[in-house]
Amino acid sequence: MTRREPRRRRRRLYGVWALRAAGLLIVLAVGIAVGQALDDSSPPSGTNTSVRTLVPATLSPETVTVTVPAP
Repeated sequence: MTRREPRRRRRRLYGVWALRAAGLLIVLAVGIAVGQALDDSSPPSGTNTSVRTLVPATLSPETVTVTVPAP
């Protein structure tokens, strides 16, 4: 009977580790779900960029008088 006791303990240890791993996976899944829910419910942030094409207006030609002083 002494040989069976360590096997039972090993099985119990595997069970304990399996429960811990399952618990961690559940916590991870809940954390991801909460993060996604918070991200989906937040309003969009940042800048809103709009692009317009401006058409140049026609300009009338100007007459420019340039006076050059004598050297």
